[in-house]
Amino acid sequence: MVAVPDAPGGFSAVDDAVISELTRIAGAEWVQTADGELEAYSRDATPLFRHRPDVVVLPRTPGEISAILRMATARRIPVVPRGAGSNLCAATVPIAGGIVLGLSRMNRIKEVAADEMLAVCEPGVINNDLTAEAARHGLLYVPDPGSRQVSTIGGNVGTNAGGLRGLKYGVTRNYVLGIEAVLPTGEVMRCGGRLVKDVAGYDLTRLICGSEGTLAVITEITLALMPLPPATGTGLAYFSTLADASRAVAATTAAGLVPATLEFLDQTCIEAVEEYAGLGLKTDAGALLLFGDDGDGETVSRNLDVLGDVCTRADGYGIEIASTAAQSEELLAARRCSLPALSRRGNITMLEDVSVPRPLLAPMVDRIASIAADHEVLCGTFGHAGDGNLHPTVVVDGADADAVGRAEKAVGAIFHAAIDFGGTISGEHGVGLAKLPYLQARLGADQMALLRRVKAAFDPSGILNPGKLGS
Repeated sequence: MVAVPDAPGGFSAVDDAVISELTRIAGAEWVQTADGELEAYSRDATPLFRHRPDVVVLPRTPGEISAILRMATARRIPVVPRGAGSNLCAATVPIAGGIVLGLSRMNRIKEVAADEMLAVCEPGVINNDLTAEAARHGLLYVPDPGSRQVSTIGGNVGTNAGGLRGLKYGVTRNYVLGIEAVLPTGEVMRCGGRLVKDVAGYDLTRLICGSEGTLAVITEITLALMPLPPATGTGLAYFSTLADASRAVAATTAAGLVPATLEFLDQTCIEAVEEYAGLGLKTDAGALLLFGDDGDGETVSRNLDVLGDVCTRADGYGIEIASTAAQSEELLAARRCSLPALSRRGNITMLEDVSVPRPLLAPMVDRIASIAADHEVLCGTFGHAGDGNLHPTVVVDGADADAVGRAEKAVGAIFHAAIDFGGTISGEHGVGLAKLPYLQARLGADQMALLRRVKAAFDPSGILNPGKLGS
């Protein structure tokens, strides 16, 4: 297991008086102290990181959260906000123990306003549920992280989640119009709102988006929606090398096309997906490029043909354009099942997330393959070819301590390689605990110091998700 970094000290213990106060605030039914309950909240979807909280509380209202945070600040007890726990950077592991504030009960979609093309919801709403509700109004909620069937909107905002539509439409922060949040000192704050334009004051909405629960507890989110595209389409192409696929990506941009989907799988992923799902993929290919678009039917059809031609000119082969929605879903399945397919190769799956400038996508994948070989670990890489966001995924036998150690060193080398390429240690998963040791290498000492001053302005007692980001 990864050695969890030392948490900041000076916190108070959760004693009977604290449990009694939490029970008074939230009700006995929603305060959990049993060993099994605490163990369930000791980790998220990030392997190897684990630390038990002292108590779990499931509040229902901003008022309850405010009272809990006021008490926690007064007593200096750490508090970690948590959604579905599906994040992949250990952002919700309670490194200092204390209180886990589970927001799963705050799961109402309060409003979908078709005339304003926006939705208002609580943080515990599941991404897929909001997408389905928006679709009933002829609208689309754009952000679609791979965990969309289980991840919550609050968690998506907390980590500024991305997804397959990121190239054309952007990531979560591009759709957050306003936030209601409770500060660690108990004040309920609203920033942003239902406005398309608003430049009054600092953009605290954007600051909280991606802050991983270190600045405030989100209790309501106002989100921009867009008209549901009347048509979508998908195609794929194979390449002998990822360098050829990368040339196709560059040619796509040069042609003035911004497809809704432009994803890639390396050969390791292609082999794993075919073994797992039996989709009829060409396992001798060096890379697979999945492309797609949305809009009116004529434009989608024309753009898919152009994308197919671009791939052909870049030495792509086996090009297939889906003729029905069902066939599109079959093609997309190759990308969506990459993680479960790779996970079958070992019982520890370290799904990481780095980004590099788009022209350096192929060299970065080559560097990842070299790092994996040097450390003798299995690593498949897939991701968002259109925006330079890669997901190197290392799979090991968790019972083999030596293999786990090599995997940790390989992942660290991958992060440093991304920085060397002018990239970053996270494009969409967040920093959490998993990437914290590499954050200063990415940002520099001066920016880290500024993060700590921002943190102190929001959370003077340092109780909120301590040991993460600017703590």
